[in-house]
Amino acid sequence: MFNTLQLDNKVAIVTGGTKGIGWGIAEGLAQAGAAVVIASRHQDECDAAASRLGQFNIKAIGMKTDVTIQTEVQNLIDRTVETFGHLDIIINNAGSAVTKKAEELKEEDWNRVIDIDLKSVFFCSQAAGRVMITQNHGKIINIASMLGLVAEKQVLPYCAAKGGVLQMTKALALEWARYNIQVNAICPGYVVTSINKEELHQEKVFNHIIAKIPMRRFGEPDDISGAAVFLASDASNYMTGQSIVIDGGWTIQ
Repeated sequence: MFNTLQLDNKVAIVTGGTKGIGWGIAEGLAQAGAAVVIASRHQDECDAAASRLGQFNIKAIGMKTDVTIQTEVQNLIDRTVETFGHLDIIINNAGSAVTKKAEELKEEDWNRVIDIDLKSVFFCSQAAGRVMITQNHGKIINIASMLGLVAEKQVLPYCAAKGGVLQMTKALALEWARYNIQVNAICPGYVVTSINKEELHQEKVFNHIIAKIPMRRFGEPDDISGAAVFLASDASNYMTGQSIVIDGGWTIQ
């Protein structure tokens, strides 16, 4: 049974895969046997991350990609298929947020978050989906957020974008089910990474957030990677259009 969680001979792309949740997922996929393409805006960071994955005896490469630019996304997909011959999994993880009161948001704030957190998910899903349709199989995994389900103050564009990702997940799943493509989402809660560790451990912020988490701790990237491996594997072949919430219990209250 547990062999269905193995990803040997599978090829996966992880956007925003050089650090944080994206890196944790890339590491999990590699441990399960997948070849991994790390996509991010900086080639040196992509190469470093791909090199670290070599410890798992899988093939990993890095590709500099701005996922908000459709031609760069298409190049990412094309080069992946040229290199490996197929594409089985894409993890749409790249993300951004702006923390401001709603009345203080500028157009560029809105556009930045919507472009990275929502539009790029469509660009990547569409380009990968075209390949997967011809293959008659594939896994698309969108990293949304618990804030696509419940609201939080001063992150309006992020909440709107992640809510859009969840609805996009369902719509794509419905359209592409006939092609044996499963489209699912993961909704993390507050996860500590090198990017936000300092902010989350400020005493006032820490106490405010931890008090709302029934498990009384922040998540770690490893808490997310297991779900990603499951959704990328044959163990989830009859599951599509769904969202897995990993938030320490925040949204059950």
